[in-house]
Amino acid sequence: MKLRILVLLFAGVIAAFPQDGGANAKDASSAEEQDLRQWVGEAGSSPTEMVRALEKHLAKYPNSKRHAEVIRALAKASVEIRDNERILKYGEEYLKQNPSDLVVLERVTRLLTSRSGKESSEKGLHYAELFTKGMRDLEQQKPEEGRMTAGMREDLDRGIARGYTFQARAKGHLGQYAEAEAAARESFRIYPSAEPARELAVWLLKQGKQEDALPALADAFALPDQRVTDEERLQTRRQMGELYRGLRGSEKGLGDLILAAYDRAVAVRAARHDRLKAIDPNAGEANAMKYTISGVNGEKLDLGTLRGKVVVLDFWATWCGPCRTQYPMYERVKESFKSRNDVVFLGINTDQDRDQVKPFLHEQKWNKAVYYEDGLSSLLKVSSIPTTIIFDRKGALFTRMNGFVPERFTDMLKERIQEALAQN
Repeated sequence: MKLRILVLLFAGVIAAFPQDGGANAKDASSAEEQDLRQWVGEAGSSPTEMVRALEKHLAKYPNSKRHAEVIRALAKASVEIRDNERILKYGEEYLKQNPSDLVVLERVTRLLTSRSGKESSEKGLHYAELFTKGMRDLEQQKPEEGRMTAGMREDLDRGIARGYTFQARAKGHLGQYAEAEAAARESFRIYPSAEPARELAVWLLKQGKQEDALPALADAFALPDQRVTDEERLQTRRQMGELYRGLRGSEKGLGDLILAAYDRAVAVRAARHDRLKAIDPNAGEANAMKYTISGVNGEKLDLGTLRGKVVVLDFWATWCGPCRTQYPMYERVKESFKSRNDVVFLGINTDQDRDQVKPFLHEQKWNKAVYYEDGLSSLLKVSSIPTTIIFDRKGALFTRMNGFVPERFTDMLKERIQEALAQN
């Protein structure tokens, strides 16, 4: 996947070379393009060699008219291959013209704020504030899906919290301990996890607030955090023990402190779960037939209430031509089962812009029982439409039909439903 991304980046740079101008300009551009194509070709399947190919290009053509595109490709490629030195080298130059690229901005900021030098910390603080603002601005934008999902909310909270953690780190390295403490507390408030808890402990200790640092270290030990390694967690445990012994003379009572932190961690996870459930009732749910989906008229349907019935899900979209062809066939199948109350047909709309759906249904005079997919497409890995998925009476996925054969669809769907009904 990384190699494919790099190839696309380089292809974009090559394609960007100008095709007009005078003879000399054309010759120069042609030479640059030919060299770049050759060097990238020679790099073969090695992402590192591909990065070096672009560096070779910059060395030979320092005044290339496409210097900015090459730097962009190098910055993004450096992030892909996790080359920290190159991330800083090319990322900072790229961000001068593209400060809103949050992916590159996050990586550059993390690297700069991990260093304690004054220059790195000042730069890191500047980028940390840019990153935090960028995440806050993103929070205000209307999502492409037209609604905030639990996954979006989780990502936004994590990102905003990281921005404040970066600010705390940079401010602390600049000797602004009280400001660093405040930023770390804000990060922890937004998204309680091990990283901001650890950061808070660091700057509390710098201010001589050992007693306050103890619960922060306990939280850093107890709370989950994908960015914290087992070794770092062990180091936190050792530091907590040393600090506790220094204050108490022994580790007696330390277990109670840790247990209290675990209780807080459980409460934190429960609160976040409740918050995400309020945004998306399907947050964290792995069973499609336990989803709650919303209808085009605002109604809600708990698919769990359909247990004991065969459920036919028809994934479609307003822009899908084959879906329109399939519709009358689908309706004929529904008609053949209308006397049965143990077969349920649901149209699952996958449009990102939901505002188009009701007018489309009215215009086309479709009488589908239509619900929005509300995450079902991702869970069931629906990668093309139309797709028909059938669940049996026990709520297990019985079969799926990706696309359809017009000459056979009606008979095939009837057969699949009858087979599902025949199961014990």
